[in-house]
Amino acid sequence: MAIIRCTKCAHLAERADAEIGLLLACPRCGNPTQVYPTLFFVSRLLEKYFAAQHEVTRLTATGGSGTATAAPPADATALPVAVDRTAGSEQNPPIAEWFGHRQVSVQIADHTVDTSGFFDEVALLIGRNLPLVKVVLDRIRWAQKKGHASTVIPLHGKSPADAQRLGNFCQQLYDYSFVTRAIANRQKNNVLLAIQTAPTIRHFFNGEWLEWFALMSCLQRATERGKRFSCARNVRLTLADGEQLEIDVFVLIDGQLPIVIECRSGEYRQDIDSHVALRTRLGLSGNNLIFCVAGLEDEMARGLSAMYDLSFVSERGLSQHLARLL
Repeated sequence: MAIIRCTKCAHLAERADAEIGLLLACPRCGNPTQVYPTLFFVSRLLEKYFAAQHEVTRLTATGGSGTATAAPPADATALPVAVDRTAGSEQNPPIAEWFGHRQVSVQIADHTVDTSGFFDEVALLIGRNLPLVKVVLDRIRWAQKKGHASTVIPLHGKSPADAQRLGNFCQQLYDYSFVTRAIANRQKNNVLLAIQTAPTIRHFFNGEWLEWFALMSCLQRATERGKRFSCARNVRLTLADGEQLEIDVFVLIDGQLPIVIECRSGEYRQDIDSHVALRTRLGLSGNNLIFCVAGLEDEMARGLSAMYDLSFVSERGLSQHLARLL
């Protein structure tokens, strides 16, 4: 069973697994609330527990000696779905070592896998509901590009259930501060969204959401399998001949199994050749270098995978492919 927990009234209840990722009205207060996999929800609770335990240990050490004694950091791989800045830096050495054995140097920014914000939550909402919420992403991107302060999300032509879910998603964007306002107009049957102008939000809607979705999908699958991991986003590679490349998502499972995920929410064809060469250069199986293309049709994904010995998937097919790998 899945779990729903309202962030407004704290109502907690079980839901069907088929509803995972959906935004539903809280049965008690009506607040838009996401349905989580039970394992994911428990992992988040454990994250908070161990963070509190770590802080108690640190404060106890400080109070006992008068000087702060560094407490051992929480194991970054014990809670795979929660990664903070400190954990990110602890995960980097295994990744650097793996690439080093292949005469490739790497640059990794810790903040790119910091899940203390809400990028991961919203990315999962988008990836699991893309056919429905794509109109919201498209209109926000268009407004950002044109420098408009707001955009309108039409609800007409939608079924009552889809209109409710779309309205809930817009409200969730506001709750997480991805927009500055979300105003439902029942007479005109639309929702007005006021646009955030922060660069991180612009980048998120311009495609980084898919990187977060791919990363969290991989980490959740690793969690379910009880695997240890090291992970990074936007990994900059320098090959032995000086050529420089960037990998969107890299996850190293149990220190041995590498998974490279390239994410494209727009055009992707011009990047195929370079990643075929990268797969060969790193000695990867075609199953382990994944091209995740938002909205890619299944038939197209199968055809491209056969042509190029890379694994082409949509956001819908990513989890199934990861299940076969792990």
